[in-house]
Amino acid sequence: MKQQGVHPEDAEGTSGAASRPDTAAPAGEDEDLVEVTHIDEVEGDEPLLPARVHRPSDLMRLLVGVLAVVVLLGIAAFAHGTTSGLEQDINKGTGQAPDLLIKIAGLASSIAILLVPVAFAIERLIKRDGLRIADGVLAAVLAHGVTLATDLWVAKAAPDSIQEALTQPSPGDVHALTDPVHGYLAPVIAYMTAVGMSRRPRWRAVLWIVLMLDAFSMLVTGYTTPFSIILTVLIGWTVAYGTLYAVGSPNVRPTGRTLMAGLRHVGFRPVSAARQEVPENPETGDRGRRYFVTLEDGPPLDVTVVDREQQAQGFFYRAWRNLTLRGFATRSSLQSLRQALEQEALLAYAAISAGANAPKLIATSELGPDAVMLVYEHTGGRTLDSLADEEITDELLHDAWQQVRALQSRRIAHRRLVGDAILVDRSGTVILTDMRVGEIAAGDLLLRMDTSQLLVTLGLRVGAERSVASAVSVLGPDAVAGCLPMLQPIALSRSTRATLRRLARERAQRERDAVLEASRQAKQARHEAAGHEAGPPPADRVEKKAVRAEARAEKRAIDEALEEAREEDLLTQIRHEVLRIRPQAPVEPARLERVRPRTLISFIAGAIGAYFLLTQLTHIEFGPLIANAEWGWVAAAVLFSAASYVAAAMSLLGFVPERVPFPRTVAAQVAGSFVKIVAPAAVGGVALNTRFLQRAGVRPGLAVASVGASQLFGLGCHILMLLSFGYLTGTEKTPSLSPSRTVIAGLLTVAVLVLVVTSVPFLRKFVVTRVRSLFAGVVPRMLDVLQRPQKLVTGIGGMLLLTACFVMCLDASIRAFGDETTSISIASVAVVFLAGNALGSAAPTPGGVGAVEATLTVGLIAVGLPKEVAAPAVLLFRLLTLWLPVLPGWLAFTQLTRKGAL
Repeated sequence: MKQQGVHPEDAEGTSGAASRPDTAAPAGEDEDLVEVTHIDEVEGDEPLLPARVHRPSDLMRLLVGVLAVVVLLGIAAFAHGTTSGLEQDINKGTGQAPDLLIKIAGLASSIAILLVPVAFAIERLIKRDGLRIADGVLAAVLAHGVTLATDLWVAKAAPDSIQEALTQPSPGDVHALTDPVHGYLAPVIAYMTAVGMSRRPRWRAVLWIVLMLDAFSMLVTGYTTPFSIILTVLIGWTVAYGTLYAVGSPNVRPTGRTLMAGLRHVGFRPVSAARQEVPENPETGDRGRRYFVTLEDGPPLDVTVVDREQQAQGFFYRAWRNLTLRGFATRSSLQSLRQALEQEALLAYAAISAGANAPKLIATSELGPDAVMLVYEHTGGRTLDSLADEEITDELLHDAWQQVRALQSRRIAHRRLVGDAILVDRSGTVILTDMRVGEIAAGDLLLRMDTSQLLVTLGLRVGAERSVASAVSVLGPDAVAGCLPMLQPIALSRSTRATLRRLARERAQRERDAVLEASRQAKQARHEAAGHEAGPPPADRVEKKAVRAEARAEKRAIDEALEEAREEDLLTQIRHEVLRIRPQAPVEPARLERVRPRTLISFIAGAIGAYFLLTQLTHIEFGPLIANAEWGWVAAAVLFSAASYVAAAMSLLGFVPERVPFPRTVAAQVAGSFVKIVAPAAVGGVALNTRFLQRAGVRPGLAVASVGASQLFGLGCHILMLLSFGYLTGTEKTPSLSPSRTVIAGLLTVAVLVLVVTSVPFLRKFVVTRVRSLFAGVVPRMLDVLQRPQKLVTGIGGMLLLTACFVMCLDASIRAFGDETTSISIASVAVVFLAGNALGSAAPTPGGVGAVEATLTVGLIAVGLPKEVAAPAVLLFRLLTLWLPVLPGWLAFTQLTRKGAL
């Protein structure tokens, strides 16, 4: 393999000039190379590249800098003792430095801090790189503005602890304070970072020496504090990368003409280069720009050019995968160009050595400091995605699995066996491409992930049966059965997951269409039957029986249509095919996630809620408050909390026409108190009630419809009560019944939102589709409930009673810690509870922890309740309705599970 660089001494300047076809090559280039550049033929190349690009890496550094500034200020605000001790230790250590050394360091750093940026600017101007200097000047100006704003904030509005950490009495004037942020140092740091000085080893060394000398002299002479120095560096660094991301960095992407020059440097004689369109891959970054290159004396070449911008694409997605998935399932979120080149070259040689068909790498080269190229022998053909279904024969499937077996025999994982990475040449031979993200010496889990990925990739084209059969014929039944734990969406590529989601939406749409069509035909048949009937009207009892019979017939028709339209997803089909061959195969999905997104969100939301509560509780003296509490009202709150479980059982059974034991339903609602702790309130209760009804003998589809109907009516009652009590709250302090301006504004806002949704076609279609899918299963169930008025009364009455129990529990909790002067109306309590309950249902935290407490506390304070009463009242309410019922809920959950009721 040939490997050589194409950049002269000053690589950065060269690549910047060579990235544009109309720019002359810089001094130092080979003369005949300059002559050839003007006659090269490049087809499909970018004629005009953007002058600037916005790098995700700059945005990432900006976010890291902002986070570091926040953390530093947080430490200064809440760890006052630590900051004071650190300053004392540093002052004690630096106080022993000789005065002569201090003076020399101060003089040298004062001169160098100005001369170094100027010297670098002159050097860049000589290299014709004035754009970087302009970026540095802009960053310096912005950094100076940020330092002025920070100085003003620290002096006027910052907490005393932050001011003490960032300032100290000035040595020259004891009545004045030192600057929190150095007004000259931060702009210099921003300038030097923006112009790219840190990427040059010699200049970087000079930069750090100057900064350390300046910091040392400032600390020893008492003109700054350690936290001030750190904050200054962070501000300069953050503003620099923010500027670079906002205005963009100079584009140094090499063009096709630069590629031709690079090929000549490694010994080829190219004639033309045709750009090939390659789809972007967010999982691995862009796979590079690919060219088909013809030579004067030899077969054509396939050349891939990868630059830093393409390496950075998909960075945030890969970083998220690295955070949430276990280490063996991920790779580095951002590799250097050298690492990417070496990895792809190593995998290309390893794949061919293993006996697999892969493109043969014959040369590599750098194209300046910001790009590399990989030269392969040309492999003509089409990708698996571009083949027609009838072209995918059993021989082709067998050949694909043969290549995977060859890789796995040498412990090589491909990591991306999707349709566009499988190439079929003119003779029908399968070639595995896109080896960049692969891994050598791979573990069993990665090899099994490859097997599961190819099973799904082929299954999407030829079906589960042929995909599994071809895999078993090559790998054997045991190897295929061993990949079942990896057969889960999180283990598949992003494009495969998107395809599976699209197919799931299409299946759901077909099921909804089947249900709606069955309902329409049943209604049409009923109307036709009614039109053919003659004679006197039947008696009331006979008419009711006929209506019930028609409703049962319609429900039966809907169930039959749903069963006929229901389809298994591809992963389930593959799993069943494998189990037919190996019934004892493991099917439990492997745990690939390090942390689930919902868990991460719950932790963050819970931390925010806990912080809010702690800040509210720090100013409350609980000893006298508890001693003066009214224990009679506490007992009343306990009774109202217990009665809520009876009301919850009524609200559920009112929408279940089938006979379900009432005591066991109450026990299931008590068990829901335990489930709420381990799942969000809006999810855990629905899942538990659905499971309970199924175990009680209700068919799965009807159980889901009953719980959906209960939730739908509950939502309607919740909104109506919130509006009603909000209206009453607005009229409490006025002699007339005119609503308050807040209520009017809220109603107008709702009206405007409804108008916007109905006027925008996309939003209207989205809402109509969701509502139709919701009512497709709920409406038939509601027809059954409407035929039994006592059931409907039980359900709606249970919902009203459930809300009343919670409102009275909160009101009793308030009265337990308040008195007549601090009491508020029951309407205000109801509004606060309904708002807090709505937010708690939407919050991703288990039981709405954090969100409910914060909302209830703020709401009670807003309606006039003192903070000293609102905070303990909310804590008592949540203790009675969320935390104390956990133990009885666990006992009920365990008992019902043992009896098979859950």
